[in-house]
Amino acid sequence: MQRHLISAADLTRDDAVLILDTAEEMARVADRPIKKLPTLRGRTVVNLFFEDSTRTRISFEAAEKRLSADVINFTAKGSSVSKGESLKDTAQTLEAMGVDAVVIRHSASGAPYRLANSGWIDAAVINAGDGTHQHPTQALLDAFTMRRRLVGRDAGIGQDLSGKRITIVGDVLHSRVARSNVDLLHTLGAEVTLVAPPTLVPVGVEHWPCEVSYDLDSTLPKSDAVMMLRVQRERMNAAFFPTEREYSRRYGLDGERMAKMPEHAIVMHPGPMVRGMEITAEVADSDRCTVVEQVGNGVSIRMAVLYLLLGGNEPAVSHARTNEEKQDR
Repeated sequence: MQRHLISAADLTRDDAVLILDTAEEMARVADRPIKKLPTLRGRTVVNLFFEDSTRTRISFEAAEKRLSADVINFTAKGSSVSKGESLKDTAQTLEAMGVDAVVIRHSASGAPYRLANSGWIDAAVINAGDGTHQHPTQALLDAFTMRRRLVGRDAGIGQDLSGKRITIVGDVLHSRVARSNVDLLHTLGAEVTLVAPPTLVPVGVEHWPCEVSYDLDSTLPKSDAVMMLRVQRERMNAAFFPTEREYSRRYGLDGERMAKMPEHAIVMHPGPMVRGMEITAEVADSDRCTVVEQVGNGVSIRMAVLYLLLGGNEPAVSHARTNEEKQDR
């Protein structure tokens, strides 16, 4: 593992599989009466969120606390940032406090990379989403969910996603989740197809390690997993499609379309979902939809990332089991 986690593209296959396997061990902690490991006791982790978030921030905070870290939550609203303080000044303030890791979400693409490589701070940096660029832990939890569902919880240990066909549908242009998933799923051996209106496909997508289609119905019968993306209106400054009804008719997933998928195939969504737009309530509430699982798996993945970046070289397998044996005595 490298010192920072900035982009899913930075991970090798071995790195990614190590994180997924470690997350399986961390998931066992959630099944115990006391959901804690002493791994990061005495370490301080700052959640530095310059952009609104609920799901990701709470997930990271839960992961940090389950590893016994000291947690500091920092939000831009009501802080010195709202008074004009720069990222550099904020970073140097955190450095003076002696933090060990910074989890950063920022509206500007490249902000986590800048923080990690500027020399402003001597701490591990984890990207929790930057602009329309990357969201590596989301891609990892998505891959973790796919491996559990499509390969098996125990059978998947040490395995990647070779041969699996993943379809990502929706607002690819503004989606850091789509970019991160394309990078990571390609590294793990999966075949990825992007489906979107031509106006929501990024320039240069022909250089991405994936296929592009504009016809959702033709891709569904050969998909092992279909990931629906939210239309990010807050990032749009123009009309990218005629109407919501037209978008939903061509690129929304309903029960009729879900029936075209193979029986084993799953439906995914990074959240938050807009029911009735990209996904119907019937699909969102079905047994094939993994949205709630993804949230739970996100805590395990983020525990694994924090453990591997800050917890030393001791294998998580032996560490988790040793502590479990001590509690059983």
